[in-house]
Amino acid sequence: MNYQRIIFALSIIIMLIGLAMVFPLLWSLYYGDFDFYALLLSSSLTFLVGLIGYKKTKLEGNFLNKEVFCIVTLGWLLASFFGSLPYLFAGVFSSFADAFFETMSGFTTTGATVLTDIEALPHGILFWRSLTHWLGGMGIIVLFVALFPSVGIGGMQMFQAEAPGGSLAKKLKPRISETAKILWSIYLIMTMVETALLYVLGMPFFDALCHTFGTVATGGFSTKNASIGYYNNVGIQWVITIFMFLAGANFALYYQVFRTKKLEVYARNSEFKLYSFFVVLAIFLVTCGIYPGGGNALGESIRQAAFQVVSIITTTGYGTADFAQWPYFTQTILVVLMFIGGCAGSTGGAIKVARLLVLIKEAKLELQRTLHPRAILDLKIDGKSISQENVVNILQFFFLYLVIVSLGTIFMTLGGLDLVTAFTSVVTTLGNVGPGLAMAGPTQNYSFLPAAGKYFLSFLMFLGRLELYTVLVLFLPSFWRKG
Repeated sequence: MNYQRIIFALSIIIMLIGLAMVFPLLWSLYYGDFDFYALLLSSSLTFLVGLIGYKKTKLEGNFLNKEVFCIVTLGWLLASFFGSLPYLFAGVFSSFADAFFETMSGFTTTGATVLTDIEALPHGILFWRSLTHWLGGMGIIVLFVALFPSVGIGGMQMFQAEAPGGSLAKKLKPRISETAKILWSIYLIMTMVETALLYVLGMPFFDALCHTFGTVATGGFSTKNASIGYYNNVGIQWVITIFMFLAGANFALYYQVFRTKKLEVYARNSEFKLYSFFVVLAIFLVTCGIYPGGGNALGESIRQAAFQVVSIITTTGYGTADFAQWPYFTQTILVVLMFIGGCAGSTGGAIKVARLLVLIKEAKLELQRTLHPRAILDLKIDGKSISQENVVNILQFFFLYLVIVSLGTIFMTLGGLDLVTAFTSVVTTLGNVGPGLAMAGPTQNYSFLPAAGKYFLSFLMFLGRLELYTVLVLFLPSFWRKG
């Protein structure tokens, strides 16, 4: 491995994080809050560290596979490390474990928090907290590839290592830097449109921008303790529900619709149809669970069900109601959705609908092979054959995902947590969802955990956002051998 190339790329990523801190700094200056100097120091220090690394190294040749995995993994860790500085310098947290947990939760768009009073935070810190969502939603490395096309062939490998859905994420243009720019452009347009709609519906501009960051990134950080429920505004809730749903779909579809000017793109896409089916079915089931005896009108029950279902399946984690108080049937539906997640190529987390689609079709083929052992059956999705290598990869991912959930739950119960809290905290952090049940419920936070628990769940968020393999490959002894 060429460590000079790795440090060069990491230095640029660190500089990008330092520059990003300028935006919350401006909000702090505008409101005259006390966090201005903390943000100024954080931004300056972060950018300076990155600049020194950039000046001391240079980019020569193409990135090797091992170097790509190092850059993506270490890039996210360093972003979370330096992203913790504003919290520490502003005195929001006294321990690094809390600051790191909050920052990792932000960048990985998990939305889990250790804060007990969000509304007490100054505006600069609130904006930085939400901005980490927006940067992490589309991807820090994807932004790096978009801004620095000179990375060449390594850019495609970085894109695949970070993009939600991995190899299932679609390449839109021959040059991966152009694909990255298109995705970020779509992301930016969605951000501007939703911000404008929320502002028109009565949400203050600052809050509208922060909640939009949490929506399009499927993150879930709010500027209010009661999340979206604070506004008690039907229009705001429906707008956020719609944009969460859109953010959970494959962004490549939006480009195809723009290019072809045909909405049939959605109707022809098997993953989008299955995603929509899951959402509609879950809304119906949850409505059936909360409407009888819930004390709400049918329309109100449908709205609450729609918001919470879309929030959970897209792994956003916003809330308008305490679903931990809902019937066990509806809670079970929501826990199942935590495993499903959004589409490949979306900002959502968890297993992904595309992988489940392949598994469902493969299961059907296996049943047919049992009846017709000599038949030659080909797994196809939208007319395209899925290689056996891809199927095996997805089966391995699914197996690893369940193993990590199981082992993670055991680890959390060692700390004295009850089974429901331990299980759902692991599921929601690995799937980048945010709220769980019991002590990790939607009206609770993770401040009760010891430092070891916070670091462990931070690792799960990190592992889930980079979809297991990119991180786990670094633990193989063979990865560090020469040759």
